[in-house]
Amino acid sequence: MKWFYDLKIAHKLNAGFLVVLVFIVGLGGFSLIQLEQVNKSSAELARDWLPSIDSLSKISLALARSRSFDMQQVLTDDKKEEQAARERGNKQMALLEKEMARYATLVSDPREKELQPEIGRNIAAYKAAHERMEKLFIDGQKQAAYVVLTTDSTPVYRKLQDMINELTEVNAKGAAASELAAGKVYEQARMAIFVLIGTCVVLALTLSWWIARLVSRPLAQAVSIARQVAEGDLTARIPDNTGRDETAQLMAALKQMNDNLLNIVQEVRTGTDTISTASAEIATGNMDLSSRTEQQAGALEETASAMEELTSTVRQNSDNARQANQLAVSASEVAEAGGQVVGKVVHTMDAINESSRRIADIIGVIDGIAFQTNILALNAAVEAARAGEQGRGFAVVASEVRSLAQRSASAAHEIKALIDDSVAKVDTGTKLVGEAGQTMNEVVASVKRVSDIVAEITAAGAEQSQGIEQINNAVVQMDENTQQNAALVEQAAAAAKALQEQAARLSQTVGVFRLDASDVPATVHAKPAKPAMAAAAARNITPARPAVAAPRARSLGQTAPAARPATPAKSQHDSADNGDWEQF
Repeated sequence: MKWFYDLKIAHKLNAGFLVVLVFIVGLGGFSLIQLEQVNKSSAELARDWLPSIDSLSKISLALARSRSFDMQQVLTDDKKEEQAARERGNKQMALLEKEMARYATLVSDPREKELQPEIGRNIAAYKAAHERMEKLFIDGQKQAAYVVLTTDSTPVYRKLQDMINELTEVNAKGAAASELAAGKVYEQARMAIFVLIGTCVVLALTLSWWIARLVSRPLAQAVSIARQVAEGDLTARIPDNTGRDETAQLMAALKQMNDNLLNIVQEVRTGTDTISTASAEIATGNMDLSSRTEQQAGALEETASAMEELTSTVRQNSDNARQANQLAVSASEVAEAGGQVVGKVVHTMDAINESSRRIADIIGVIDGIAFQTNILALNAAVEAARAGEQGRGFAVVASEVRSLAQRSASAAHEIKALIDDSVAKVDTGTKLVGEAGQTMNEVVASVKRVSDIVAEITAAGAEQSQGIEQINNAVVQMDENTQQNAALVEQAAAAAKALQEQAARLSQTVGVFRLDASDVPATVHAKPAKPAMAAAAARNITPARPAVAAPRARSLGQTAPAARPATPAKSQHDSADNGDWEQF
């Protein structure tokens, strides 16, 4: 059964419910089987015996009514009543045949099977006598019909009634037997169901009690252990549990919790003494650190004053550079304006040169015209000479025109010579103006470079001024931080003292736990710092002061305080602690 103990609680509950469910299903199956037997008996009673009794009663009734209508037909003198009795008799005979056919399908008992052929023959004989009687009555032989009715039909009728009564009794006995069998099955089923229900109840109660006991006992043990731990008693020794269910896991977790809590309390008890001693050493170190922090604050104040003077000087240089930049920008603008004027002069000289060239071209045209005029005047003089006296006046005019043409040509040659000389001088002037313009462009470029350099110097001066201001602000902030650090060191000293008190309270608090059977809870007070450890702390702190104060004194022109003599014998641990204090 160990496998059952190792199951999870949910699986145990499921197993218990499954067993109960199996028994319930068995009970239901048995009940269904017994109900099937009862249903079978009831069905047999309703399907075989009762329908047979009903059919036989209908056969007997139809036979009696047919007999009655035949007697009424023979004994009455009224034709209408005879006709009505005949029709009713025929209907009863048809109903008799119909019920006989239905009864033939319901026969199940051996006695019924024996009597069925005989009753069929008797009904056939009764029907034949009925038909003879009707035929004679129709033929008017009423007396003969009466004889047939009383002699032939009556014995058959009585025999049929006896057989029907016997068959009815057989079916009644079968129905009673079926009812008795159904009652027996019901009684047996009820008794068996009661037994099975009682078994299921007992089994369910047993399983529930067993499973509850498996779950509640470890839980009660766990509650007891948890209450014991809550009261501060850690001496409980929880045995190892090899189970795999939740309760076993809970006991293992409680055991682990108790062991871990035991170790934690032991470590806390051990650590409270160390915390108390360390807090005393921290308080001593904080006092020395406070003294050095005050010295550092004084040095930072002097540094801040020097940085303010340097800031003023850099700010003045930045202003001078800014003015030089403005002058360089003005010079650059004047140079650019001069360059633009020179450019315009160059364009003007180019226009004059172009105009001179055009004038020279025009003078050439005028010279050509004078030459052609001279030729025409010469031709005119020749023609006037040929004309004689009639052409003398025309010759005078031609001579004058020739003279004018020569003078015009001479003037044109002089003007051309002057224009050529002017063009040459304009070309020379244009080249000189171009060189002057190039020189002005170089001057403008140089002025721009100088302006850019001055602007860069101005920007650098502004950045230096901003940087020095930031450094000044940083130094001021460092001064403030140093003063705050001094206050914080004092607070740290107070906190160290409070830490020592808290360590004492922690020791007193942890002292309520019992770690073994012989341990009695008692109030534990914090131990004072040991003299040896205090001396080690003094040795660790004392040498650090001159290491920090001496460089500051040399940089600020102050006299460094004399260092206290260090203890000659120092261990490696003391050196490591000294470095830690200097870093702090």
